Amino acid sequence: MSEGLVTPEGAHKRLNRLLGSSAFANLGDGIAKVAFPLLAATATRDPVLIAGLSAAQFLPWLLFGVLAGALLDRIDRRRAVVVANTVRAVVVGLLGLLVHLDAANIWLIYAAALLVGIAETVADSATNVLIPSVVERSGLASANSKLQATEIVGQTFLGGPVGSLTFALFAAFPFLIDSAAFVLGAVLLAALPGSYRPQRGEGEASSTAAGVRADIVQGIRWVRGHRLVRRLVLVVCLVSLVSEMAQAQLVLYALEDLRLSEAAFGAFAFAGGIGGLLGAAVASKLLGRFGGTVTLVSGVVASGAAFLAMGLSSNPVASSMLFGLFAAAIVIVNVMLATARHMLVPGELLGRVIGVWRTMAWGALPVGALLGGVTTRWLGSPSATFVLSGAGLLVVALVALGAVRADGLMPADRS
Repeated sequence: MSEGLVTPEGAHKRLNRLLGSSAFANLGDGIAKVAFPLLAATATRDPVLIAGLSAAQFLPWLLFGVLAGALLDRIDRRRAVVVANTVRAVVVGLLGLLVHLDAANIWLIYAAALLVGIAETVADSATNVLIPSVVERSGLASANSKLQATEIVGQTFLGGPVGSLTFALFAAFPFLIDSAAFVLGAVLLAALPGSYRPQRGEGEASSTAAGVRADIVQGIRWVRGHRLVRRLVLVVCLVSLVSEMAQAQLVLYALEDLRLSEAAFGAFAFAGGIGGLLGAAVASKLLGRFGGTVTLVSGVVASGAAFLAMGLSSNPVASSMLFGLFAAAIVIVNVMLATARHMLVPGELLGRVIGVWRTMAWGALPVGALLGGVTTRWLGSPSATFVLSGAGLLVVALVALGAVRADGLMPADRS
């Protein structure tokens, strides 16, 4: 189906299919988010190696994000999601078998995380690129909020507890469920009617390597030439790097500083899910009322304050509530950024721009994760890393204010 040819009567059904597929995929992501670090923690308690697992999961965005984006501007984006989810199902299924056979060491865990991450660059980018193809422009903020909500429900409310509780039963269990979730995500989207290959000019149809390279260069030049998008990418990179310092240490923070059990670690994330859902529920309203600039800066400030307070807290209940505040703030920021991106970027360039955007933003995550591991080792506790990360996010909020206040991100910014 061509971009811009969305009919009102079919948009609701197509969006629901996309959201349903995303829900299953995010269930798989949520299980993996808990099961991978728990499995790694059975092999080692070295904070650098634990952080390295997070780096392995996000490194593919640095290596393949731009290439994936360029390919998504050439191929059917629906089929790309189906193939990527199928690959993830196979990889985590094989890992579950190796865990059952007691044949999985830390390096095999790293390899599986890397392969899942490569497929994720395609699946997540394609899902985001599909949004403008299934809703009208006026519904972008609402659709992005719903997409964030499915991510939260799948990863936090369902995936986190399922991953931790099934891991406590036997270690291979969550990986087998994970595989089934990715299969269901692929099957559901495979039934989405229509073609979702982007419209391109006759001279742009080349599928040669030179043509793909030219697409990548065009996407990078477009981002560099658009002042507002370029500045938003910078802000996203800083938020990703600084926040991941703490997030990569979350499992050690919960197990060692808060002294939670492995099963309770997944339940701890429930508060984050509640906060995230609240953030998704109010994000579009906040954007309409206060505009993008206020929403962005306030969200980064709230996330930094939450992490700073978590680092100073030893109470699991208080820390879980603060984690919920962080999740709500980050979801609101993500909805604002996704909506601004959909409004600012032409449809035929959206895959490439998202590729560049996510390569920069998600490429910062492994750097932040490794910095967090080194910081925890240097300062002696994950809590100290949360304090440093929270303080850093408050500084990033000032950078964000200076970067975007001169431009109107949303209609309310210009009123």
